[in-house]
Amino acid sequence: MTPILSAKGLVKHYGRVTALDHCDFELYPGEVLAVIGDNGAGKSTLIKALSGAVIPDEGEIRLNGEPVRFATPHDARRAGIETVYQTLAMSPALSIADNMFMGREIRKPGFMGRVLRQLDHKEMERFAREKLNDLGLMTIQNINQPVETLSGGQRQGVAVARAAAFGSKVVILDEPTAALGVKESRRVLELIQDVRAKGIPIILISHNMPHVFEVADRVHVHRLGRRLCVIDPKNHSMSDAVAYMTGAKAPEEELNAV
Repeated sequence: MTPILSAKGLVKHYGRVTALDHCDFELYPGEVLAVIGDNGAGKSTLIKALSGAVIPDEGEIRLNGEPVRFATPHDARRAGIETVYQTLAMSPALSIADNMFMGREIRKPGFMGRVLRQLDHKEMERFAREKLNDLGLMTIQNINQPVETLSGGQRQGVAVARAAAFGSKVVILDEPTAALGVKESRRVLELIQDVRAKGIPIILISHNMPHVFEVADRVHVHRLGRRLCVIDPKNHSMSDAVAYMTGAKAPEEELNAV
């Protein structure tokens, strides 16, 4: 099977610090791939390279088997890769609909939109409501309420809905449950499964091992700037994963060959 998103030999230096050291990566269609690693392992730099926020010094990124080069996050978004960062990148004072369409607003048809550049608020509200309903976020009654009035879980839900709505190829989630309580974390994990059910593959960066082992199909273990191994959560324990990423245990040879 051809990976939908892959990287080969990625290198990124920040002065004398090597953030990526000939890193490889593969994401296959319809899967949830978790990326785990200790602090400073290079996970964030890898994700930023895949999402256009960082340009690698060396290496190649392929989307659907074709080489791509993202100079900016907008390039990655245009290619169908959406990223939900830990900060959510939302404007609290704006409405849910405005946040979902930030940077890609829909203009009214004809003269009003083309010349006067008026926005089609009704269409944006309709689309936003549809996408929230698709992911079961029925608790949000008013699509025009400011994002600052939402709970942490609801904000994360809006961010995931936005990514799923526009991420036609890949959705990247960076620590989506880090600042959430038990109930809200549960809802986000359900959202991840809902997005996967729609056929959109997901890259999940997380330190929460129970969450990783609950929703991930494969786990990419990142250490010292490169992929150490890829494990199957069904065949390995959380203790194994932690031991691999901290260096307490070396992976078996067959894992190194993945």
